[in-house]
Formats: sequence, C-alpha cells, structure tokens
Amino acid sequence: MAGFMKILKSVLTSASLKQTVASAVTLTLMAPLFGLSASAQQKKISQAYLSDEQRIVHVLNRLGFGARPGDVERVMEIGLENYINRQLNPERIDDSVSEAKIKNLPTLSMTTAQLYEKFPNPGMLIRQLERSGELPAELRDARRTREQSATSQGQTQMPSDGAMANQNADPPAPQNNQEYQRVLREFYQRHGLQRPQRIIAELQASRILRAVYSERQLNEVMVDFWSNHFNVFANKGADRWLLTSYDRDTIRPHAMGKFSELLIATAKSPAMLFYLDNFQSVSPQAANARRGERRNPGLAGLIGNRRGPVSQNPNEAPRPQPNAPQRMRRGINENYARELMELHTLGVDGGYTQKDVQEVARCFTGWTIFAPRGGGAAVAALLGNGARESAGTFFFNARMHDDGEKVVLGQKIPAGGGIKDGLRVIEILAKHPSTAKFIAQKLVRYFVADDPPPALVDRVSATFTKTDGDIRETLRAIFFSAEFNSPQAYRSKIKRPFELAVSAIRTLGAETNGGPQVHQWIARMGEPLYGFQTPNGYSDTAESWVNTGGLLERMNFGLALASNRIPGTRVDLKRFLTGASGTDNRQVMERYLNVLIAGDISAKTKETLLKQLDQPLTVGSGAASERETSMEAPQRNRAVARNEARIDDPVTKIVGLILGTPEFQRQ
Repeated sequence: MAGFMKILKSVLTSASLKQTVASAVTLTLMAPLFGLSASAQQKKISQAYLSDEQRIVHVLNRLGFGARPGDVERVMEIGLENYINRQLNPERIDDSVSEAKIKNLPTLSMTTAQLYEKFPNPGMLIRQLERSGELPAELRDARRTREQSATSQGQTQMPSDGAMANQNADPPAPQNNQEYQRVLREFYQRHGLQRPQRIIAELQASRILRAVYSERQLNEVMVDFWSNHFNVFANKGADRWLLTSYDRDTIRPHAMGKFSELLIATAKSPAMLFYLDNFQSVSPQAANARRGERRNPGLAGLIGNRRGPVSQNPNEAPRPQPNAPQRMRRGINENYARELMELHTLGVDGGYTQKDVQEVARCFTGWTIFAPRGGGAAVAALLGNGARESAGTFFFNARMHDDGEKVVLGQKIPAGGGIKDGLRVIEILAKHPSTAKFIAQKLVRYFVADDPPPALVDRVSATFTKTDGDIRETLRAIFFSAEFNSPQAYRSKIKRPFELAVSAIRTLGAETNGGPQVHQWIARMGEPLYGFQTPNGYSDTAESWVNTGGLLERMNFGLALASNRIPGTRVDLKRFLTGASGTDNRQVMERYLNVLIAGDISAKTKETLLKQLDQPLTVGSGAASERETSMEAPQRNRAVARNEARIDDPVTKIVGLILGTPEFQRQ
C-alpha cells in the first residue's frame, strides 16, 4: 500500500494530471487498480458462483475483446456452452464482415517479394540503382548534397533509410534533408512506389479491425497471444517487410492447431529467422559457403548480414551499431536456439543447459532466407526484369549446415540428417514435459489469473500432453474449469492497452478504420503493436501496466473516444439513451453503467462519478501525422501537439469516466 501511495502522490502533483482529469476522480478511479480493497475482495470470495449474465460477460471478455451491444442477449439465446464450442471451431464461423473491413489494405495479400518491389527501402534502392548504373542524376545530386551535409556535421557514416534498429534513437538530421526527401518522394511517385512504413501501418490496422469486427473472437485472441509469445520486433531491419507473411502464413493458420506445427512454422518463418539472426547461422566447417554464394544467386545475402545484432541487454558489452559496415561474422549464432528453449518451449527453468543451446544451434544451421533484404527486387522491376518472387522466403541451405552428430536434452541426433535435425529438435521440445507445463502456465495466466492456480496448471498440462499439444483441446480444459468460471477470476485481469482500446470500441458499438490514430493511442498507453524490442514480448500481468503514465493515458483515451476526438473512429452515444431522460444524470449514468460494465460498480464509485460531472475536464486528441504514428522510423521521444478541448457534455463525461473505472479496465 505504501508503494501505491507513493505513486499516487506523484500523480496528484504531476502537471499532466492537471491537463486531463481532476485529482479527486483520479484518486477514486485509480486506487482499485493497484489491488482490490479488503471489503471488495471479501465480497468476491463470499460470492459462491457467477450469475448467468456474469458468466457470459466473463466469457466475452476473456475469449474475446468484450461484448458489443446485444452480444450478451445473443449468447443467452444460443447457450454459453454452445458459444464456447463455436469459438473453439472458428473455421465454422462466417467472418465475412471482418474480411470486408480489411479488403482495402492491399499489402495484406502481397508476397514478401512484392512488398520489397513496391515498398523498397530508399537507401537500398539507391545503392542498387547506383551499382547498376541507373541512378537518376537528380537523386545522385541530392544524395551527394546530403552526404556533404553529413560530413559537415561530423558524421562519417550515413544510416540507410528505415534501417534504424534502436526504436528510441534519433536519426541524424541530414536524413531528413528536405531537398533529398523531395527528390526521393517525386522519384517514388513517378515509378508507382510507396514508402515502406505503409506495410506495418496496414498490418496494425488489420489487427485492430479484425479484433473489433471478427466473429471469430477467440481466434483473434489467440493470434494476439501467439504473436506475443513468438514476438518479432518490426523495426529490426528486414522484419518490416517480413511481418505481413508472419501474421498471414505463420501465426493465423496455426493459432488453434497443434503446437508442434506452430513451432515448425515459426522456425521456418523468415521474420523469426531474421529477428533472431538464425538466417546467418553457419557451420564453421562450411568453408565453401562464400564461393557457393558467388556461384548461386539464391545465396546472395544469406550469410551476409554484415551488421551485427543490436544488444537487447544494457548489461552486455556494446555490439556493433546496426548500420555500421563490418565484415561478415561467420559461425554459429545461438540467439534462436536459446529463445526457442527459454521463451518458446521449455521455459527458463525447463532443464536445458548451455551445451543444449549449442547443440540446438548446430541443428538449425542452414535454416535461412532467400535474399533476406529483397536483393534487387525493386530495381529489377524498375528495369523491366520483374521481381524475384522467392525473395524473402525460407529455404534450407545444406552448404551452411553442420551435419555432424548432436545430442539435445540427452537424445542423440545422428549425423547426416540435414534439415531433419531441426525438425527432430522441434519434436523433442514439443513433447517435453517442461514445455507442457510452461505453455499451460502461460495460458492459464493469460485466461484465468496473474497467479495461475497450480492445480489447474497441472490439469491443463496433462491435457496438452495427452492430446499431443492440441491447442484447441488445451483451451477447452481451461474454459470449462471451475477456476475459470469462479468469482475470483471475474474481472481479475487488467486489460493490456490493445485489449482496452478494442474492447472500448466494441462496447460502444463504434465504427473505426483501425487507422494511425488508434495505433498511436495504443502506443501511448504502452503497447505499440510489433513494437516490443526483446523476444520475451509484452507482459500479461497487472504489475507491468499499472503505473502513473499508463493509467493517465487510459483515462485520456476513454475521454477522447467518448468525445469523438480519435480521427477515423466514431461513436454515437445517443443510441443508448432511448427511454432515458436526457437531463437526469443519474438515470443516464445507470444506462451507461449497464451498457459498459453490466452494472458491476460500487455505490461509492458511482456517486464519485456523478460528482465529477460538475468538474471541468479536458482531453487531448493525441493527433499526430501518419508518419509519426506508423513504424516508418523508430519511435522517438518527442512532444506531440495535443489539441486540448474542454468536455462540457454530461453524457460524454459519463461515458469517458466509466471507461476509466477499474471495472472497465479489468476483464
């Protein structure tokens, strides 16, 4: 409690608070997020079971992103058990509405090679044109001026456009040289090219649109879960171009299938291979790899990541800068092998050793990417030679593979196995008891409680093992358990920013285009999609999300949504007021409490909310350009102009404040 009071004190004295909401409402609404009061906890424990409506709300919150208007009634009509079984079989659910919402996002259906061709990295494109002798004079002159400007400012090395790996680093000023950018922009327009930031912007939009509109809610929840479990950071080099395929071809088809098949898909995914550097992992005995690269155009760039990986650990010794030219590092890379066991399967206490890491890394040598950065796809298209359709795809390169005997977790893998070595590792890991427990514990933590009930974890782990890692059956064991359906589980999980934004839009029946302004709000609340730099992904426990800045941004988001200050997202609050007096604030409050949180709120909180209707509230739009809100370049610490507006409409105030209550923040 002392820790909470310390945080609360800093909140009440912060300048940002004075620009958003009154301190009294912050005190009342924020406190319960740091832990239930003793009386509230006792009330939950004394409740023997959830009511039918509470069970439906609970399922809609956990198996999906919250209830839309009318969803509770629809589930009552078909029966809760039938609804859960339908969600466990998403292929049987018509999802045409969701698919229609994303039809205007063309990058989602493009191959990686097509993305490289139509959305080329500017720096790479210019270098390729220069090598081929086709660099236009205006681009050459603008580039020369840019380099001279860099030299005059003491820079000796210019980073390539869009290749910055540190999301918090400011790019050198000459990178934004206006003349260079103008010439480059005109060149792109003339040749029908677009800047690569659009790829991630559309991928983010698709995730939001599907979460909001999909009838296959559980499938979208599992896409979110596995995308975080197998995290890939969008701002690491070529992953901006590779993530579209990762979502479409790796995560989505396997989100509800067999865990072993999902493991194979992620192991072969170019996005994962690039992110964890396995595409450049080479057997030390592959002495002819360089000569083979020259003879075989398919090997271009496969071992050639000449930019060392960026350190993710501030305690590690500095590694080479991501954009500094350096000689190729030849040898085995252990990054993927380590994360495969620590984060993807066994867990940190899963019983593996450093020797196992080395042996697994040997097994995955040769699992690589054809032309990982796109090669000359864009230039080939510009010169009329067509794109290389295999660019950015997986293939096994036997020349790079360590074909000797290995021993992984005590099991011998014979020499001469080739690609089967990696497949054998996945088989061993997928069937390992530590993997069953680790995945069960993570799923129970995600769906039931921050402190997973040990007995439930054991039962879910047993189901995982018995069904050979069947994700669907593992989830069934959770959803029909007593622990999942207990009063203690009800509204016990804090929504992450993505969950909060989507649930608020769904609950209000809002219409959204899933555009940059929504991306920005999710990022401001602390969870930019594909923006977590390290492989462990975002936390799924409350302690990581309950902090001063994050909670204030959550309140601001609720007020911005209710006041229609998020461009591309519109809500009609009056649709819920049929039969209610527009001048009776208490009656209006009751109506929206029923709509937003099924009436689950304490009398004290309700009275506090009513009192706040007479207090001034302001909200910022959080407006920023698409360039700033997309992942075109690393996110920077910059002051974003907020168009502050006073909220005087009582209905807007009521809805905005309810969205900030602990009852809505929890699921």
